[in-house]
Amino acid sequence: MPQSNAAQRLTPVLFYGVVLLLAYLVFRVFRPFLVPLGWAGVLVVVFYPWHARLEKRWGQTRAAAVSTLGVTLILIVPALVLMTVFVREGVEAARGIQRAVAEGHLPWVQRAWEWIAQRAPGEGLNDLPTLVRQSAERVAGLLASKLGVVLRNVGMFLFDLFVTLFALFYLFRDAGAIVGGMRRVLPFEEAHRDQMIAQAQKLIFASVTTSLAIAALQGLLGGIAFALVGLAAPLFWGVVMAFFSLLPVVGAWVIWVPATMWLMATGNWGRGLALAAICAGVVGTVDNLLRPLLLSGRTRLNGLLVFISVLGGIIVFGMLGVVLGPIVVATAAGILEAYTRREKPA
Repeated sequence: MPQSNAAQRLTPVLFYGVVLLLAYLVFRVFRPFLVPLGWAGVLVVVFYPWHARLEKRWGQTRAAAVSTLGVTLILIVPALVLMTVFVREGVEAARGIQRAVAEGHLPWVQRAWEWIAQRAPGEGLNDLPTLVRQSAERVAGLLASKLGVVLRNVGMFLFDLFVTLFALFYLFRDAGAIVGGMRRVLPFEEAHRDQMIAQAQKLIFASVTTSLAIAALQGLLGGIAFALVGLAAPLFWGVVMAFFSLLPVVGAWVIWVPATMWLMATGNWGRGLALAAICAGVVGTVDNLLRPLLLSGRTRLNGLLVFISVLGGIIVFGMLGVVLGPIVVATAAGILEAYTRREKPA
C-alpha cells in the first residue's frame, strides 16, 4: 500500500515533467524559425478578411494559395524593392552629407565644430572635413572586412523569407483550426472567451493596423515632398519618416525639420519654406484627419503604451517588434479589459 501511494504521487510529477521537457524541446526546434513564423502570423491577421471571402468561393487550399500569392505580389515584392532602393539611397545620402561637409557647403556646421574643438580637451578636433573622410574610410574598411558576414546574413534573410511564404500558405489554410485550438486552450467560459478575442481584435486593428497605415502614408507624402524640393534620396528619408511616425510624440518632424534647416542654411530659403509648408500642412494633417476616421467607434491603446510597445518590441523581437510589440500589448490589454469588465444590470 505505501508503494501504491508513492506511485500515485509520482505519476503526476513524471507526467508534468515529461510535458515540460517536450515543451522545451519543441521550443528549441521552433526557435530558429520564430521570426519568419511571426511575420507570417502578422500577415495572416492583416489579410485574413480578404482570405475569408476567397475561402467561401474557392475552398481552403485554393484560397490559401491565391492569398499567399496575393500577399507576395502586393506586399512582399514591393517591400523587397523598397528595401533595395532604401539601402542604396541611404548610402548615397551618407555620401552626400560627407561631400557637403568636406567641400565646405555647410559653413554653419564647420563653425559649430570649431566652437566645440576650442572647448573640448585633447587634439584632433580641428579639421572636420579630414575627420569625416577618415571616419568614412574606417567604415568602408570595416564593411569590407565583414563582407562574409553580410553575405551570410543575406542568405539567412532569403531563407527566412522562404519560411515566411511557406508558413503563410499553411496558416491561411488552417486558420480556422488554429483559432479553434486557441479558443479551447483559453481557460475561460465560452462567452467570456469570445468577448476577450473580439476585444483583442478591435485593439489590434485600432492600435496596430491604423498606426501602420498612417505611418506608411506619412512616409509616402514625406518622400514626395523631399523629391519635389530636390533633396537627395527621397525614398530613404520617406521610409525613415514612416518609422518615426510610428512613435507617438516623436513623429515625422524629427526628419523634415532638420531637412528644412539644412536647406535654409545652404541658402535655399524658398525650398526650405516649401518643404516646411508641405510637411507641416499635408503630412502633419494626415494623422489628424485619418486617425479619427479609422478609429471611429473603436477603443485603442494610449500613446504611452504604443510608444513603449514599439520600442520594447524592437528590443525583444528585432524589426518584427515594430508590429509584434503593439500586437502583444493590444492582445493582453483586450483580454484584460474583457476579463475585468462586469455586465451591467438589466
